[in-house]
Amino acid sequence: MSYRWQPSPGPFAVSDLEAAGLMPQFETQEAAEEWLTGFFEDLLEHGVSEVALHEEDRLVYGPMSLNP
Repeated sequence: MSYRWQPSPGPFAVSDLEAAGLMPQFETQEAAEEWLTGFFEDLLEHGVSEVALHEEDRLVYGPMSLNP
């Protein structure tokens, strides 16, 4: 299984997020959550204001705001 953060629609191109390394996949939910802790500011800088965590096609939780 793989986990991924799915951004809510916003003023960004997913291809730009992918090019910046901001659309990775993770083997565990814990790894995904740890990554978000370190990269949420980068997502905000690219125009992402909300994300949801998915395991394959299943919504785990979210969307949740990235704004402090």
